[in-house]
Amino acid sequence: MTNQQSLNSVDMLLNMGPQHPSTHGVFRMVLQIDGERVIDVDPYIGYLHRGSEKLSEGEQYAQIVTLFDRLDYLANFNNELVFCMAVEKLMEVEIPERAEYIRVILCELNRIASHFLFYGTMGMDAGASTPILYGFRDREKIQSVFESVSGARMMHNYFRIGGVKEDLPTDFFEKIYWLIDEIKKGVDQADSLLSFNEIFLNRTRNIGLINAEDAIDYGLTGPNLRASGVSYDLRKNDPYSIYERFDFDIPVGDRGDVWDRYFVRVQEIRESVKIIEQALKQIPDGEITANVRRIARPPEGDIFAHAENPRGDFGVYLVSDGSDKPYRLKIRPPSFCNLMALRHMMRNAYVSDAVMILGSIDIVLGEVDR
Repeated sequence: MTNQQSLNSVDMLLNMGPQHPSTHGVFRMVLQIDGERVIDVDPYIGYLHRGSEKLSEGEQYAQIVTLFDRLDYLANFNNELVFCMAVEKLMEVEIPERAEYIRVILCELNRIASHFLFYGTMGMDAGASTPILYGFRDREKIQSVFESVSGARMMHNYFRIGGVKEDLPTDFFEKIYWLIDEIKKGVDQADSLLSFNEIFLNRTRNIGLINAEDAIDYGLTGPNLRASGVSYDLRKNDPYSIYERFDFDIPVGDRGDVWDRYFVRVQEIRESVKIIEQALKQIPDGEITANVRRIARPPEGDIFAHAENPRGDFGVYLVSDGSDKPYRLKIRPPSFCNLMALRHMMRNAYVSDAVMILGSIDIVLGEVDR
């Protein structure tokens, strides 16, 4: 037997995370690799589990809003909205017009802030340090406006069952029009810097492919689904709040690769700006909170509410026994569901592409683990 015949090759297991800067949180992947190729991947979650759903059973409805701030901590307003919508739906509460507009404006700003952070981290995953400076520059301007409205940069606790905590500050409209101009300039600069950069295209085009049929089968929603060519957005397909009053487009991709998942989000920033501009023109004066009890006691029953969050279809299933605390609260988290397709996207990719594929899904571990 020759030396060459006696040599055996075996697949290698490579542990990535949970303490790894490119997993964007405490997420762990065990990559099975053959040379530079990823043969298989085992994702491990649970490092950030806090029992949010169970905690909700011991809190009054008004107190649960703070728990939702800490799920997808890059989409705080969006999370608060869905929980309040679920309770309001069960109680059959009619929200004042002004409160609805305030909610939409803040939620769309939150979507923009989330996508700016994604833009920056996606650039870093590809090995570029400048994009994150662009992304955080404009994101910080949005966070400052959030602070002026709610008193907190991130954990707002601002939406209330029946409306919002308090009216907008007196200088809000002056700030918001300045902010919109800054966002428009910022997204144009960010787009021109990275989107069609030759190196970035080589790192993202035809990487982590998933077609429309598979994306639907795996339960993908949000930008990850639309990147595969499926024009599905709850703001259009199952309108909630006052979204049917606004004219905006749904960006879609054509290949379902890393670049499509990136560029759909860049385009969504511009569409969110359109919605905000229309809302600012339409917003009426008036009450900001419906006439509801401070300690909410929804009637017995169950309800489901969902909305289009920055990461996809975020849902809340609520069961009430008529008391001031939920009997059961179940969350449908888009980040967790989107992870189901990770193995499909990762197989046969290069090890160097694994970071790009995971980054393009844009998970937030606070929502995955709960």
